[in-house]
Amino acid sequence: MNGQAVAVPAGQDERADAIVRCADELLDEVGLEGLTIRAVLARTGLARRAFYDRFAGKDELVLAVFEKSLSEAARRFAAETEGLSSPLERLQRIVCGIVLGRAGHAADGHWELSRRSAALSREHLRLAETRPRQLQRAIEPLVALIARELANGMALGEVRRADARQLAVLVYNLVSTTVHAELLAEEADRQRREQLAAEIWEFSRRAIAG
Repeated sequence: MNGQAVAVPAGQDERADAIVRCADELLDEVGLEGLTIRAVLARTGLARRAFYDRFAGKDELVLAVFEKSLSEAARRFAAETEGLSSPLERLQRIVCGIVLGRAGHAADGHWELSRRSAALSREHLRLAETRPRQLQRAIEPLVALIARELANGMALGEVRRADARQLAVLVYNLVSTTVHAELLAEEADRQRREQLAAEIWEFSRRAIAG
């Protein structure tokens, strides 16, 4: 993007979608520091009132980006795991996919978190404290996918009997908080990311095993 204003559809829902897409792009290009309401308005060409008709502030916009990102991730994981016969195989693919995340391969051979991924990771930790209910709503698509596979595993005796959704929340929280703590604290190359994914999956597998 060159920073120029882009055409925004006239419908209110479409305008909200355009604002969220713009925020997503800004996070990828300039990180959290560059995601300001002024920058969103400049790029979309919307008036300030048009923004505040849809979002109370920056936190609500970031939560909307979370919801969009995790809904897309849930759909992608569902499509990628459709051909796997075992619920545990599908769960492993999902868990490892969350850990590996959206990263770029740098010239020095290291895998780097994109600005967007790093920003959302930091915001996840903050919003978990300041907006827990809204964050739970945003992550629901991914939690629901994990819960579905846990329920499938319970039906086959591969997963211990429990409340599938509660267990899904525990698995998601384990994965997400570990990733944030480990990968944002230090540069992580591809081998470390893959090792961490394997370790988290093994821990999760033992915790849910039937």
